[in-house]
Parts: sequence; structure tokens; C-alpha cells
Amino acid sequence: MTKAGQFSPVPVLETERLRMRGHGVQDFEASARMWADERVVRFITRKPSSKSESWSRLLRYIGHWQALSFGYWVVEDRRTGAFLGEVGFGDFKRDMVPPLNGIPEAGWALVPEVHGRGIATEAVTAALQWADRNLAGSHTVCLFDPEHKVSRRVAEKVGFVRKADAVYMGNPTLIMERAKPSS
Repeated sequence: MTKAGQFSPVPVLETERLRMRGHGVQDFEASARMWADERVVRFITRKPSSKSESWSRLLRYIGHWQALSFGYWVVEDRRTGAFLGEVGFGDFKRDMVPPLNGIPEAGWALVPEVHGRGIATEAVTAALQWADRNLAGSHTVCLFDPEHKVSRRVAEKVGFVRKADAVYMGNPTLIMERAKPSS
């Protein structure tokens, strides 16, 4: 396991259909397009992201790996290299109750063209397998709008269970938790 604060190169993960790699500035346009799509942000930020918000998000993703030795991956089609979305873990220091207190928070967002194809489940499963081997701590969390039934179903498929209801930025938020499997 890598210590937080010590530089960690972003590992490349591969599944049957996907390649997951670290972000670079070359990913900005594709990421910004995804985050500007109302179908993507409907249950996440509730409003399309500006280019500057997307730029800040990209830098935050890169910085997570530098500072915490975990973060988000770009999800690509393994065969074509097409940008499909972003999946990974963050510590966003959210001001909410109950607090997450540094617990890695799993998250995922995919371009609408691949919704409903099992890509989220495949990518989140790969990320969690990596986390189980490489992250200290006994569990991870994820949070989202309780109305986002599709994300809730993905979370349940990969082992998350309901932990608590919360309010984040004035909106109802569901917190789910997944314990690391016993070795």
C-alpha cells in the first residue's frame, strides 16, 4: 500500500471491455462535454458544468493521485480508445452530516451513449478490486440523490448497502457503504 502524500503513479486497470487510466490535459474536452450534458448531471450536480468547473474537476482528479495515492480514472473503450467516462475515489472534504471523515468516496459518471450497457458496473467493480488491494481502511462509501435509481442499483450490485440519509448542499443525499471483503 502506498502512503497518502507520497506520489503514486496512476495504475492502469483493464477489464474485458474497458481500459482505465489516469487523467491528462488531453482528456479535458471529452470530460467537459460529458459534464455539460444534462443527462449526466441530472442527479449529480443538477446543472451542467461550465468549462472552468470541468477544468477544476480534471485538476482535482489529477491532484488526488498526487496527494492521496488514490483518485479517478478515465474509462475508455478498450478496443477503440473512446472516452466513456470517469470512475474512482475521492476525498472531497464535504461539509455534511454524517461526516465522511476521510473515507474514500466512490463515484462514477459515464457518457449517455453507454448508459444501460453495464459499463458502470464493470468499471466500478474494477476500481473496487483495486481499492481492496491498495487502500487502507475497512470500507468505502458512495453518495447520490436518492432518486437516482440507476446509480443505486449499480452500487447495490457491487456490494454497497444503505448507511444513512443526509443533506448535502441543501439536497437529500443517500450515503451507501461497502465493507472491504475479508481476506
